[in-house]
Amino acid sequence: MPTFAPNPSSLSAAIASNRQHTLARPVAVSGTGLHTGAAVTCHLQPAPAKTGRTFVRVDLEGQPAIAASLANAVPAQLSTLLQQGEAQVRTIEHLMAALAGCSVDNCRIELNGPEAPILDGSALPWIEAIAEAGIAAQEAERVQIAIAQPLTVWEGDAFVSGVPSPQTRYTYGIDFANCPIGEQWLSWVEGPEQFREEIAPARTFATEVQARQALELGLIKGGSLESAIVCNEREWLTPLRFSDEPVRHKLIDLLGDLSLAGVRWQGHFIAYKASHTLHGRFAQQLLADASRLTSRS
Repeated sequence: MPTFAPNPSSLSAAIASNRQHTLARPVAVSGTGLHTGAAVTCHLQPAPAKTGRTFVRVDLEGQPAIAASLANAVPAQLSTLLQQGEAQVRTIEHLMAALAGCSVDNCRIELNGPEAPILDGSALPWIEAIAEAGIAAQEAERVQIAIAQPLTVWEGDAFVSGVPSPQTRYTYGIDFANCPIGEQWLSWVEGPEQFREEIAPARTFATEVQARQALELGLIKGGSLESAIVCNEREWLTPLRFSDEPVRHKLIDLLGDLSLAGVRWQGHFIAYKASHTLHGRFAQQLLADASRLTSRS
């Protein structure tokens, strides 16, 4: 099975290819869960073709598996949560975005806790772990789906849309009044170099008010200024990597959540003030209506 490290040229070839890919070798990543605050280790393992991305809770009796699929997504606050039977994993969106951005279709993800580590709050450490492992082409063909008819899913003034497009593009808008975030828009055409350099380093973000509210709800027990960017009403409390880092991070969330469909998308996806739950609801409705989709090779 030919292998290669995910440098820009090889990743471009992998994304353009109609073949599935997996990791070339195992790699481990350790850190703290954002919401639980618990120490956790994640082992990314190669997986056979056509098995998709699967989480395995190695800390639980029987080591139950949880397929990273829309069918297993359940509503949750401030993260993406998967459940299969009694087993759960959450805060998996940054890892999922990294696997999708690096064109890794099949992966066994072993976790010794209920949550993926938050690391620095971005997808970049996951990209670096995948680069360490390398990726390998497999014989099976990738499932590739293009949007043929538009779809928009609303929740108040928030929405997610998908429209036909000759290239895969993601556009996001956010609007946070009375703080430095403000209104931000960004549009990104799918590509490994741009994802690694311009999108993946963007960290999760919050206002001080949001952070206090989340703590009161028993969330973000493992949050810190080393794993997120936080602002008060006047200024950011940590230096930014990009002037529009928050909206770049929302593109990571969108990519990770849409990847739970288990397909390679073609289309233009536009989201505004959306949540993980709305991302997932959009993808579920899109896949449920075959008239809006066409297969491509």
